[in-house]
Amino acid sequence: MRRSTVPWVNFAARSLVGALLLVTLAAVPAWAQEALRGVALVIGQSDYEHIAPLPNPENDADAIDELLSDLGFDVTGVSSADQKKLARALDRFVEDAEDADVALIYYSGHGIEAAGENFLVPVDADLAALDDAGTRLVPMSKVLEQLQATVPVTIVLLDACRDNPFPAGATVRVAAGAEPVALAAGGLSAPVSRGASALARTSDPAAAENYGALVGFAAAPGRVALDGDAGGNSPYAAALIKHLSAGGYAFGDVMTLVSEEVWLRTRAAQTPWTNTSLRRQLFFGEAVEDGVDADEAAIRGERRGLLLKIASLGAAERQQVAARAEEGGVPMDALFAMLAAVGAEAPQDPAELDSLLKQQAERLKGILADRAALTTTDAELVRLAALADQAIGEGALQSAIALNERAKARVQELSGRVDDAEAQIAARRAEFAAVYASSAQTYALAGDHAAAAEDYHRAFEQIERWDTALAWRYRTGEADALVSLGHYGGDNAALARSVEVWEAALALAPRAERPVDWATTQAGLADALWTRGDRLGVRADSEAAIAALETALTVLSREQNPDEWADAQALLGAVLLTHHTQDADDAGLRGAAAALEAALEVRTRDSAPAEWARVRNRLGLVLYTLAQRDTETDLLEEALAIYDEMLEQVTRDDAPLDWAQFENNRALVLSVLGGRMGDEAMLRAAVDAYRGVIEIETRDRMPILWAEGQGNLGSVLWQLSLRTGGTEELEMAADAFRAALEVVSRDVSPLRWAALQDNLGLALKDLGERTENVALVEQSLAAFDLALEERRRDRGVLEWAGTTNNLAGAYYTLAEFHKDAGRMERAVDLYRQAQSGNQRSVVPLEWARATNNLALALHALGAMQQDPALLAESAATYRLSMEEATHERTPVDWGLTQYNLARVLLDLGRLEADPAAFAQALEANGNAREVYMAAGMQNYAPVFDNLEMEITMADLQAQVDARMKALQAEQGAVAKPGP
Repeated sequence: MRRSTVPWVNFAARSLVGALLLVTLAAVPAWAQEALRGVALVIGQSDYEHIAPLPNPENDADAIDELLSDLGFDVTGVSSADQKKLARALDRFVEDAEDADVALIYYSGHGIEAAGENFLVPVDADLAALDDAGTRLVPMSKVLEQLQATVPVTIVLLDACRDNPFPAGATVRVAAGAEPVALAAGGLSAPVSRGASALARTSDPAAAENYGALVGFAAAPGRVALDGDAGGNSPYAAALIKHLSAGGYAFGDVMTLVSEEVWLRTRAAQTPWTNTSLRRQLFFGEAVEDGVDADEAAIRGERRGLLLKIASLGAAERQQVAARAEEGGVPMDALFAMLAAVGAEAPQDPAELDSLLKQQAERLKGILADRAALTTTDAELVRLAALADQAIGEGALQSAIALNERAKARVQELSGRVDDAEAQIAARRAEFAAVYASSAQTYALAGDHAAAAEDYHRAFEQIERWDTALAWRYRTGEADALVSLGHYGGDNAALARSVEVWEAALALAPRAERPVDWATTQAGLADALWTRGDRLGVRADSEAAIAALETALTVLSREQNPDEWADAQALLGAVLLTHHTQDADDAGLRGAAAALEAALEVRTRDSAPAEWARVRNRLGLVLYTLAQRDTETDLLEEALAIYDEMLEQVTRDDAPLDWAQFENNRALVLSVLGGRMGDEAMLRAAVDAYRGVIEIETRDRMPILWAEGQGNLGSVLWQLSLRTGGTEELEMAADAFRAALEVVSRDVSPLRWAALQDNLGLALKDLGERTENVALVEQSLAAFDLALEERRRDRGVLEWAGTTNNLAGAYYTLAEFHKDAGRMERAVDLYRQAQSGNQRSVVPLEWARATNNLALALHALGAMQQDPALLAESAATYRLSMEEATHERTPVDWGLTQYNLARVLLDLGRLEADPAAFAQALEANGNAREVYMAAGMQNYAPVFDNLEMEITMADLQAQVDARMKALQAEQGAVAKPGP
């Protein structure tokens, strides 16, 4: 609700159970302390004669009548009224309200909207009523105007947004003989001129002082509201009953509570809407609600705080939580409460947040199942457990934690008295363990994984002597909480402890006795090892994780354990992908693809759409990684097809975070495919895609993902600069890399930081070359050196080789600037190292690029030293690179290599006056020209023209020099004296 800057006026409470207040912080006039009058008309329309009856409106009206009476209103009730009775009741209410301070109408029943007017439908209405709606139905606008003219505050609450009760395609005549207008398919709407002008203060000078009006709708304009289960209340009425008397909340906040309550209870199917022009803060109820148990009041208060937090969330977060709650079959309330409890420490990566929400949903299902099975003989524990269940159902996690703490205190009190028979002891220990486990589950739901692990351990200690199966369950719960603490909290000690606890849990589920539990424990151990290994860069951990999963899969089968088998296959695919991304094991990546494809046989699009999408996304990344090592484009095209398919199902509006993840990965594929094919349109499409992703993954909400998006954007801009030959894209790329480095420090993520330093170095080097700025090239040298401090050969040979290649390029450029043979020799040495790291059989195209760069440096060094052997080696090295970087695979790169080959052959021809070298140079230059022109890069035509002229002139000069030399020799022979 918009806040007014005018002084607020205080209205004193009427002497009934509740209070009706307009509160101010300013001085209060004496007249404002007089007793006030609130009147209400409550209408419930159930028994329709000619259209579909509604079971609940009369129930809704009875409950609202009682509530408003308790709050101090003089209430008039009307039920199942025909047109005359309904119109008369409204007219009398307008008259009765003339001396009131607040007038409130609540209507539950059928309502329709046409031509901007909302009509209440009497119970005797039939299809013919639509031909004269102004007379046969009851328009609300006139009632609202009359009340505003005489009453300071007017409130209308319309629970009338149900399905259109009249036949599809029916039209309405506002008055008899008027032009027919379309009837809305369902729901009501705001008045035609929405906002303050629609609910404006009357201009009648004789009217009472007017503080505005509020119209509340059970559903958003044009949307349908639910009637609720027969015999109960509609979701809107139930929410009003629950929150209208909330003390200490302004009426605008109360309506927000009602809106969010309905949205949660209908699982996002219905969202109430309010149109208001109130110019004062309106309060119902008292600060302390009478007759409410203190524990229940605490739960209700925490829930109201949660509802206001949910209202403040963005649409993306709300949709993501709602989707995961729907997928897991659990209440949204508890998942939102978990997100609120985690607060600023919530994962920023959508995939990690999605994983966390999924874990919490699974835990919540476990809680609900455990609570349903929990039995106890202690009355206080029964009471506290029931209240904790209620708190979790309301999303009041802090209240649930407090109740569990009291239950644990009760357990401690009772624990010392347990001295009965063995069976009784076992039962009590199980009871105590269940209390600790319930507390652990609640802590985990609230994101306090350390407390969850501690309480799971206490539960284990209570039961380990009495029930091995339960002991295993609580032990694995402790291990899982420790993994979460290590992953989300950055606690490496917790990861180490989790490995120990998972290993201990294996002893509680022997393979021979409980093979499935043993196998799932192996999978849990694998998850802990993988998480620790990925964090610390320890390959032994990921190798152990792979072995554990492969062992588990010898027990699990698709036929008997489809869910567990699919989960293990999906996890194996993820571990294999990260394990083999940095090494040269092509087979390992293909194994990752096979495992993910196996998981997809169970996690189908129809049976588990969310899991299907996650596994498909990871499969696309496997194909993308494999494509980097392949000379063909088939894998890239297959990966692109995967992301295109997923983006057909997931839109930016419906699931923005999932869309951003899939669009980012699609852009990755486009950037590689566009660079390989020399397709500028693909590269520009990747630029647009990354910019769209950054709009979703903003710096303030998701800083790490925003930085990764900036880094990816910079990379594709750099690739574009290779096609355009300008500096604009390079400058934008450098800016993007610098922006990313503001977020990704070396401490936060050393390998990502190193990749950004490497990319920044590339942009600075190329920018320095094109602007002849030596300082920029020297800065690039420093950036590459920093990157190599983390990108060591032992940590990832391919990444090390790439940065070593780039460092060589910086030395090459500096050597060219300074005509420094020493720096050029250093460049040649570094290029040879990079070529050795890029194995031809594993990454043929990267090997070809490194070989091409080595040829470039050999050419430059040979030219400096006038060494024909180095020039000949350069020409041979260029030809070697084109054995992999062929015209068919990488046409533009092949054309550039042909151009470079032409230049080295020109220099070799000049040095040795070799006509064959000149002829080969002309052929290579012609090949390059043909490729560039076919790619639409006509701006390079003068380059090829100039080189052709240069070769021709050099050839002619060599012929002239040879002829002159021959003539000089002949003349010398003639002039030589005889004997």
